[in-house]
Amino acid sequence: MRRKEIREIENYELYRVDIETIRKEKNISKNSLCKMTNITFNVLQRYCRAEIQRVDLDVISRICKALDCEISDVIKK
Repeated sequence: MRRKEIREIENYELYRVDIETIRKEKNISKNSLCKMTNITFNVLQRYCRAEIQRVDLDVISRICKALDCEISDVIKK
């Protein structure tokens, strides 16, 4: 039996979180969003600035529910 060659992925597209655009479109303040989602301001700030390396799907789900949007609206290529 032959083994398949395993190659390292070199070129790939990065995804980013964009909450600010939709948050501003919906005219929802960061403080209000924190209260609606039970997320601390510091955590929300990191998501709004796209400083998140590992996305917590529970957090994203709560944000999407509060902003009345789909996950595809906040996670972009």
